[in-house]
Amino acid sequence: MTHSTQWGAPTPIDPKKGFRIHLIVFLLATPAIWLVWYLTDRTYPWPLWSTPAWAIGVLFHYLGVFVFKKSKNN
Repeated sequence: MTHSTQWGAPTPIDPKKGFRIHLIVFLLATPAIWLVWYLTDRTYPWPLWSTPAWAIGVLFHYLGVFVFKKSKNN
């Protein structure tokens, strides 16, 4: 995948960097989501829906980047 700069030259996007950003955002946002739940109404643990769903997304992102790599020659 590539994107264009303001000069029109396509630059490659590093999939490993994209995965690292995804993982860092997940690791930072998940405790924040649980903290919001803890500080508000604790009658129903609603983060139990978003946390595993997002973790599955991170897992598939990892698999797509590191396990099922696309070859450079298409």
